[in-house]
Amino acid sequence: MADIRIGNRLIGPSHPPFIIAELSGNHQQNVELAMQMVEAAAKAGAHAIKLQTFTADSMTLDVDNDHFVIQEKDSLWSGESLHALYQKAATPYDWHKPLFEFARSLGLLAFSSPFDEQAVDFLDDLAAPCFKIASFELTDLPLIQKAASKNKPLIMSTGMASLSEIEEAVNTAKEAGCQDIILLKCTSTYPADPTNTNLATIANMRQAFNCQVGLSDHTGGVGVSVAAVALGATVIEKHFVLDRSAGGVDAAFSLEPDELSRLVIETKRAYQALGQVTYAGTQAEEKSKQYRRSIYISQDVAQGEVLTTDNMRIVRPAFGLAPKYWQTVQGKVAKQALRKGTALHWSMIE
Repeated sequence: MADIRIGNRLIGPSHPPFIIAELSGNHQQNVELAMQMVEAAAKAGAHAIKLQTFTADSMTLDVDNDHFVIQEKDSLWSGESLHALYQKAATPYDWHKPLFEFARSLGLLAFSSPFDEQAVDFLDDLAAPCFKIASFELTDLPLIQKAASKNKPLIMSTGMASLSEIEEAVNTAKEAGCQDIILLKCTSTYPADPTNTNLATIANMRQAFNCQVGLSDHTGGVGVSVAAVALGATVIEKHFVLDRSAGGVDAAFSLEPDELSRLVIETKRAYQALGQVTYAGTQAEEKSKQYRRSIYISQDVAQGEVLTTDNMRIVRPAFGLAPKYWQTVQGKVAKQALRKGTALHWSMIE
């Protein structure tokens, strides 16, 4: 599967996983905090930061109607109106340029999820290297068509989407001219439970759409992401916060800086461990083979003496005959005197 270039990075099965720190609304409408988050993400080793580009009015209607209030009792935002929530979560448009520039100065890629067509144009003018389509927008085919028309890679989360809905999104992107598509397996609950993550879908999705597949991970910790890399995920996206206890709209399922650092390290280890189908040990294991077992003389043996279980043993190391010859050498006669600790060889036996 071909690599995809986003900015100065190549993403694909032959490269360590691409780690995205999602700032979301955890900046709490404080630009200085947002800047600190970008810096902390860079120090933790993330490869990119991602924003969300919307306004409350571009996301929903400001109306007093049960349709526009979160009804789920187990939601982090239960009882909150959509408009009020998006007001709190929005990243002001005038922050984007300084945040992007600061990220780039630290060696990070910076891009965003547009939630309407005007946001696509805005991000394109900022030279965003790619676009991310959020899972709830995967069925917004006009938005996908607009983003795909900019001739930049497209990363699309697939939470909740049926196979046919993903197919529609992928076909829409391709017909609009985008061939560099990365799909993200995603569970659109906040937080997500590992038992609902179904990472086995990654390989199936990769085969079904012949494209790279990663994970947008809303579970706690780093274990699910590490497992995803072991299953071939090339991109990992995690929400990020400086301090969960300080709050933030997504803080409950976001990683703190030390956890993000661990994510970078452990997913790279998982990638490095994949390797290829290998038997008979690696080159690095070659020296270890000497510490297998073999047949040794365990008591001094005189010339002409019979070899038995009384004067031979199977022990480490492996400089003598292999243990599979144990029955064969029983009752053989020593050609020469053999001292205790001698590795037994055929040349020593009548």
